[in-house]
Amino acid sequence: MAVSANRLELLQIADAVAREKVIDREIVLAAMADAIQKAARSRYGSETNIRADINSKTGEIRLQRLLEVVETVEDYSTQIALPLARDRNVDAKLGDFIADPLPPMDFGRIAAQSAKQVIVQKVREAERDRQFDEFKDRVGEIINGTVKRVEYGNVIVDLGRGEGIIRRDEMIPRETMRYGDRVRAYVYDVRREQRGPQIFLSRTHPQFMVKLFTMEVPEIYDGVIQIKSVARDPGSRAKIAVISNDSSIDPVGACVGMRGSRVQAVVGELQGEKIDIIPWSADPASFIVNALQPAEVAKVVLDEDAERIEVVVPDEQLSLAIGRRGQNVRLASQLTGWDIDIMTEAEESERRQKEFNERTNLFMDALDVDEMVGQVLASEGFAQVEELAYVDLEEIASIDGFDGDTAEEIQTRAREYLEKLEAEMDAKRKALGVADELRSIDGITSQMMVALGEDGIKTIEDFAGCAADDLVGWSERKDGETKKFEGLFAKFDISRTEAEQMIVQARLAAGWITEADIAAEAEAEEGEPEEAEQGS
Repeated sequence: MAVSANRLELLQIADAVAREKVIDREIVLAAMADAIQKAARSRYGSETNIRADINSKTGEIRLQRLLEVVETVEDYSTQIALPLARDRNVDAKLGDFIADPLPPMDFGRIAAQSAKQVIVQKVREAERDRQFDEFKDRVGEIINGTVKRVEYGNVIVDLGRGEGIIRRDEMIPRETMRYGDRVRAYVYDVRREQRGPQIFLSRTHPQFMVKLFTMEVPEIYDGVIQIKSVARDPGSRAKIAVISNDSSIDPVGACVGMRGSRVQAVVGELQGEKIDIIPWSADPASFIVNALQPAEVAKVVLDEDAERIEVVVPDEQLSLAIGRRGQNVRLASQLTGWDIDIMTEAEESERRQKEFNERTNLFMDALDVDEMVGQVLASEGFAQVEELAYVDLEEIASIDGFDGDTAEEIQTRAREYLEKLEAEMDAKRKALGVADELRSIDGITSQMMVALGEDGIKTIEDFAGCAADDLVGWSERKDGETKKFEGLFAKFDISRTEAEQMIVQARLAAGWITEADIAAEAEAEEGEPEEAEQGS
């Protein structure tokens, strides 16, 4: 059968569009068929169910009207009775469709315009799907492109077979881009949106620097050197922590390169951003000391529960450790994940003296002893009256100048003070209306019950509704700075795990959960790692 000029032209158009938009030819033909169906409905009636088929080899267009086989006909334009259907096809049954061939039709101007819109819309949708499928797997890669235009500070980048956007806040400060400039950026997100897939690019993302080092340093690409963490103040300064899996390779030296060639290549791409390359350490104290380079650290004190560290530096090193506008300590905190408090040796000495005086005064008031005895107890490391009340008597007696009788007297006074304090707190607790039943929870003291009562928590049910954060507090990290919120038990030495156990006891006592629920949850938690291993 010969192919007519019109049919041949139809196939040529489909091939041209498919090549230009880089989409499947069958998708273009299907779009054309949809357009022809729409045009045919405008001629034969919009309620008519019409199907158009285009032969992908010959370009022949076949129009058919579909009639659904039903028992009782309600709409003669879309339905046909079963007996009539069986006259045409003996195997017809309810729910089948009978196809009536329709004569070829010439498109009017309006029908052709409408068909064109359908084809354009379908092709655009297919193009968007192709773009999304192509770029969704490239998240986390560095991509090259050309600046297409700049809109309100946002840079639109031509990626060849798609467009990406570098938003103003993802640009390196003071960096200017013009039409036609070559640009390299990190793909951090690809999302489907109303206007099509949006490819979000960044030049400030920490992983942009990681990928640049991976391209410049073969040891990182091969996995011999690992980048453990990164902190950036884009366009100004950055810190990167590295570790080598091969003891014969210096990770810092490998990243710097011969005469700084490797790091300079990265610095050049990042518009002169200064980069501190730091050896990573599993020991938090050593890692934080390294992270504060170039400042020298005299001493560190870790609080592992709060993930907080106090760093003591010589007086002349304070400004260097903090950095301009706090930049050095802020980046070190982001790099290590620890909150860092920096103080000079003089400030630390002053603080220790203040704590010593506070403990001395506490012992003088609580135990009714003179200043010298209070100072001796404080200098021996005792911080609380509870420690003196319940410590082994021999530990107090072993202090220089103390004997067994003195130790016994100190311990007796400590216990009497605690009993008196307990009675006062219990009276206050009752005045606040806190129920006696809260005493059934292990670890709860009268002082804690007063703190709960002052916050309106007075019954087992009230306490069962608390979260661990309510008791021990929580931290929120934003823009590299951590804001701490205190809990009800902030002044008591209670860990998060202990707080969670107290809440579980309260929920058991309130009947919210059972021992079986706890056991089932524990089993589920134990099973999770095994399932993860099997899945991997």
